[in-house]
Amino acid sequence: MTLTEMRQKRKKLIEDARALLNAADTEKRSLTGEEQTAYDKLFNEADELRTRIDREERQLQAERELAENLEHDEERNAQGGGDRGAGRGRTDAVMESFRSFLTGGSAEASREFRDLSAGVNVEGGFLVTPETFVNQLIQALDNSVVIRGLANVIPMPNSASIGLPSLDNDIDDADWTTELSTGSNDTSMGFGKREMRPHPLAKRIKVSQQLLRTSALPAEALVRQRLVYKFGISQEKAYLIGNGNKRPLGLFVASNDGVPTSRDVSADNAATYPTTDGLINAKYSLKSGYQMRSNWLFHRDVVKEIAKLKDGNGQYIWRESVRDGEPDRLLGRPVIMSEYAPNTLTSGQYVGLLGDFSQYWILDSLQLTIQRLNELYAETNQVGFIGRYEGDGAPVLAEAFARVKLG
Repeated sequence: MTLTEMRQKRKKLIEDARALLNAADTEKRSLTGEEQTAYDKLFNEADELRTRIDREERQLQAERELAENLEHDEERNAQGGGDRGAGRGRTDAVMESFRSFLTGGSAEASREFRDLSAGVNVEGGFLVTPETFVNQLIQALDNSVVIRGLANVIPMPNSASIGLPSLDNDIDDADWTTELSTGSNDTSMGFGKREMRPHPLAKRIKVSQQLLRTSALPAEALVRQRLVYKFGISQEKAYLIGNGNKRPLGLFVASNDGVPTSRDVSADNAATYPTTDGLINAKYSLKSGYQMRSNWLFHRDVVKEIAKLKDGNGQYIWRESVRDGEPDRLLGRPVIMSEYAPNTLTSGQYVGLLGDFSQYWILDSLQLTIQRLNELYAETNQVGFIGRYEGDGAPVLAEAFARVKLG
């Protein structure tokens, strides 16, 4: 099924779901139990198609980037002659040695890698990852974690922390005055600093010796897949609901260091679901500059409820996407979904937000290392790999976000 066919099928499913809502509205009643079951089934199928569409779009984008990189490498090698070809051969040798280390871990494989790359911690048993492997890992994280693709990601390879200057107190507006006057004195301008520092994140994976020896896939691809999954999920949770204690500060955690309760919008929302008026209140609690760059963020369970809402003219406020690369929209702004956004539809709970996600900053130290545990799991014929990452994240400008809270 092509992307266009999947989008058309998704559109039909959503139209069928809306037909159930319209029939109930016409008769001025709620959905029956049978109709609610049918509605949920249709919407879930549409959501599954949306996931497939997103995955296919990411795959096509990755293939385009790979083709562009290969074309660029060929042009560069053609221009640079033998030296660049030798450099590429060295990279291939590094990767081959790295694969050999992962699959066998022999002394010979370790010796080969030490000869080809600097900075190896031989006493601790750490392996400095080849640069191409690190790049693949970072790209995969950007594709699989929603917030990273929207946030301001800052690499910090050397320092122990980063200071973020902030304008905490601004001066008053300028005064209309006479030609020889300079207006009233104002000394209220004040600056502050927010600090971010990398926090360690780690995960251990056990892989059978037989799988490493016989797998048709490159061994580092197996390790990368598990690292991407475990690190990606942990980061996504922290960027949304992390408490800021030795981990990032999440958008859905009320904090004066991030998004305080003054940015919560609950007016006109019901106790068990957001309303059209409540979402309109959230949108217009943002200044126009932030609105122009803003995205909605919800769990799919909440989107399912929002998809039922209409405006005063009887038009649905949520519109599904029908074009390649175009997101669904709510009140004119794009909608993104995360499995780790809140989805508890009870009074006083957060159920979503609207914000300019470039004002969520992610700090990457890029100190990715892999440690191989040769003997620890020898009795079970397994090899352990420990992946480590260090980073931080936090909202840096509270007024760029509006959190949707139930009444």
